[in-house]
Amino acid sequence: MRMGLAIDAACDLPQAFLQKHNIAVMPITIRIDDEIFMDNRNQVELHRFLDRNLGSRSHSAETIPCSVEDVQKLFLEKLVLEQDCVFCLTITATRSAINDHVVKASFAVLKNYREVREKNNMTGPFLMRVIDTRTLFAGSGPAIVEATRLIAAGEVPAAIRERLTYIANNSYGYMLPRDLYYLRARAKKKGDRSVGLVSAMLGSALDIKPLLRGYRGETGPVGKVRGFEHGAETLFNYTAQRVRAGLLVPAVCVSYGGDLAELAKLPGYAGLRSTCEECGVELMEAPMSITGMVNVGEGAVTLGFAAEEHVAEF
Repeated sequence: MRMGLAIDAACDLPQAFLQKHNIAVMPITIRIDDEIFMDNRNQVELHRFLDRNLGSRSHSAETIPCSVEDVQKLFLEKLVLEQDCVFCLTITATRSAINDHVVKASFAVLKNYREVREKNNMTGPFLMRVIDTRTLFAGSGPAIVEATRLIAAGEVPAAIRERLTYIANNSYGYMLPRDLYYLRARAKKKGDRSVGLVSAMLGSALDIKPLLRGYRGETGPVGKVRGFEHGAETLFNYTAQRVRAGLLVPAVCVSYGGDLAELAKLPGYAGLRSTCEECGVELMEAPMSITGMVNVGEGAVTLGFAAEEHVAEF
């Protein structure tokens, strides 16, 4: 059985990894004033966004997840002809409509795939399984990494689905924003009251940053730090501790809202890299998606790993 993967564009993983494993990307459309961007993790579009310095005013942007019809088209015109089973992994359904769109599209895909395959002299069933990673951005990475391992190992679809559901329930996605005013403006645009004006003003005045976590569908602060660089060091040191304690997937995924060269300069990052090397854990770096930067601002860091349930200590 040929098995493949599809993800939404807000799942932050390196482009080389996506290409190596032939992972399809379900795009998200971004409208910023008169500019339209197709966020499909294409590096050309990403650099166009950054080069035009659109991040400073993109809090007013409109993000449009891949529609039900577009998902159906991707599958019925391409994926049902290339694979016999596709696992679709999305960022948490509590923060994006794309999971709901993919689930709705799956009914039409599973109803109509036979005709498409028969016209191309293909027989046998086609399976489509949708997995909510229950976290955001780089936090979705470990489940996707695990999916590639399971497929390469020849596991059956039922076992893969069960394992990915378990990993999703134990995936931790952390985010350190750089600009609280931006984050509040974007949250207000979306009707999200999680970042209030008082906290944004206080945070900017005292340079206090929240450490935010996406876990099991819930997102919110789990700690506060003074200064972005100190926050980055705190997050990286904490992650290094979790790596030493043992992970469910031997990978830590990190994304940065800008030039990746800036990521390596942040305090604590070299230590995290060394710890990962010592423990046989892959440190996977990716530019944050345009969708991510629109929602949380340029210069933010997101980080994800999968581990047994534990209390975050910051």
